[in-house]
Amino acid sequence: MAARLTDRPLLLRHRARAMRANKGLFLHELARDELIERQNEVNRTFTSPIVIAPYPSLWPDLPTIDDTETLDLQPGAHDLVLHAMALHWADDPVGQLIQSRRALKPDGLFLGVLFGGETLHELRTCLTEAEARLLGGLSPRLLPMAEIRDIGALLQRAGLALPVADSQTITATYDSPRGLLHDLRAMGETSALASRGAPLRRDVLHHAEALYADRFADPSGRITATFDLIFLSGWAPADSQPKPLRPGSAAQRLADALGATEQPLQRDTND
Repeated sequence: MAARLTDRPLLLRHRARAMRANKGLFLHELARDELIERQNEVNRTFTSPIVIAPYPSLWPDLPTIDDTETLDLQPGAHDLVLHAMALHWADDPVGQLIQSRRALKPDGLFLGVLFGGETLHELRTCLTEAEARLLGGLSPRLLPMAEIRDIGALLQRAGLALPVADSQTITATYDSPRGLLHDLRAMGETSALASRGAPLRRDVLHHAEALYADRFADPSGRITATFDLIFLSGWAPADSQPKPLRPGSAAQRLADALGATEQPLQRDTND
């Protein structure tokens, strides 16, 4: 059995705490609004949508399911699947995408959003250096997150047609690193790694905070935090979709289309 990335019970406890507090979900709200805007840009009316998301309260007008390992989806039941802010916690992200694709009707649309590789790079850098200096080693503290080129390739592996991946960088500012940690707790995004090490020592945390304030403060003295949102889209294959031409099947030469004179390739006699 493959090693688990996520301690699922712990992640669910974090999310339950965030739902009880009912505040601090501004990034999840921003991601939701962007997904809805992208959906609205598609010239189509969707009649059987489904949302995979950790916080159903953010999607009051759409049916929502949890991001369990085996998704509660029926094959070919939906013309729109939205996977919202949960894929970065998946032990098997390509499995989640495959299940989403199978749930789509032919020519159905998949839209997703997750945290990407640049997320919290400032906090990651400071915690790593503080632990290395004071303890002489490192423990897993923050969730490893995929780069856009890697997560984009998963769309093709999942069998989605016309795949697109793009990113949006959000920079938030805080009075101190403690304010950032408070927000991460409030949105249920604190560490739920299955392989997390010993609890973070207080002296390591204080040293990391000092590094953060020294290296990542803006001119006003507020520290900055980067959140990298990766947006994904793809379509369930259908016969009606445009397909690339076979090599050599063009009906017109490029030179003719450009009105150019085609010149033969000159071979270098020194070769």
